[in-house]
Amino acid sequence: MPGLRHRLRHRLRHWLHRRLRHWLHRRLRPGRFALLDALLHTQSLSRREVLHKQQQDLVAILAHARQHTAYYAERLNGASIDAQPILTKEDIRQHLPDLLVNGADRSQVKLGHTGGSTGQPLAFWYDDAKHELMRAGMCRSYMMSGWRPGEKILNFWGARQDTQIGGVFNAGWTDFIAAEKTIAACEYTERQLHEWATIVRAYQPVLLQGYASVLAEFARFCLATRQAPPKTLRGVYSTAEVLGAEQRALIEQAFGCKVFNQYGCREIPNIACECRHGRMHIFTDMVYLETPDDERLIVTSLTNRLMPFIRYDLGDSGQLLDDACACGSPFPLLAMGLCRHNDIIRTASGKSLHPSYFNRLLAHLPQIRQYQCIQSAPDQLTLHLVVDEKLPAGMATNLRARIASDLDARMNITLNYVGEIPRTASGKHRYVINESR
Repeated sequence: MPGLRHRLRHRLRHWLHRRLRHWLHRRLRPGRFALLDALLHTQSLSRREVLHKQQQDLVAILAHARQHTAYYAERLNGASIDAQPILTKEDIRQHLPDLLVNGADRSQVKLGHTGGSTGQPLAFWYDDAKHELMRAGMCRSYMMSGWRPGEKILNFWGARQDTQIGGVFNAGWTDFIAAEKTIAACEYTERQLHEWATIVRAYQPVLLQGYASVLAEFARFCLATRQAPPKTLRGVYSTAEVLGAEQRALIEQAFGCKVFNQYGCREIPNIACECRHGRMHIFTDMVYLETPDDERLIVTSLTNRLMPFIRYDLGDSGQLLDDACACGSPFPLLAMGLCRHNDIIRTASGKSLHPSYFNRLLAHLPQIRQYQCIQSAPDQLTLHLVVDEKLPAGMATNLRARIASDLDARMNITLNYVGEIPRTASGKHRYVINESR
């Protein structure tokens, strides 16, 4: 009986804490929760209704883009989506100012950068409205696991800019109200993996979220060191990278709960997410997906009016499915094909470095049009660079010194200037490759 009373008190305390955090968070971010309520309403509609809404949103975003941006005013043809040209990453690089909506207040918009999964980091415009919709969409995805607002989430995040103060996953004291905690996982050692396990046990999260490669590495460590997962865990959300079957099995074994794969990108987040039945659902109230050649995924954002993305080529592949899911969601299904895949760099001293490090290092060097990093041995790193002209000697020396300082002082770093970087047989460009594993 005393044990039962203890469990009941613990559950009541947990319920009260969740409700209080949710109440405070709603008052702190009323716009975000209004958007979440609207998204949840959409998923209560029938399949016919959500697809009808998608078509209305598609017509509206085409009209908006044509009327309010210099780029699309010149390029959009008629009202049919099929008649519009494909938007490539190179198009965005060359015409970024013209893709910003006319009359935008430059003091209120921000310039973000993609993770550079193709070795070509991309700049894009965003504002607070886009950020809040992104976070609302993420909450809806989390709820597919049974998570509810106010329950704890622990992020393992590989992009350093997102974990700095004011970043996507470091909003300071408001993260406490949002019941969210983030571990910067751009680089890590065996000692840090031990620290992560301690944090997980102490924090008792309901969800883990992070890069597929980082989650798999942490799962491997937990299994090897027999770290028991907290009983509070209800799901693990994998994002930012391709999730392999081996990684999924490893993560589920280590943490004793289901892995939910997410699909999206910085430019267009919340494209699709897995439900509890393991099926990937397309969020048709946020995007319109096409496969014009039966493989390549082309996405149109239905919500981004600051910088419209019409028929944007993400560089991924997949298949649109007609069948329904047993979960009852009205959102149509997607079978993912080849997506972004890159390796972790490992040094002789035991440090592991996430591939996003190189994007952060090189994204603001306009001379570099494309890059590829290859680790051929624990102490050998070659950086292939596609440039208009070679880096000045001082800049090249500083770049080598920075990489050696961040990775390992014994690392031999070669800068190799090339005319182009070949793609894999499948047509993808891998920008960080570890051949020494």
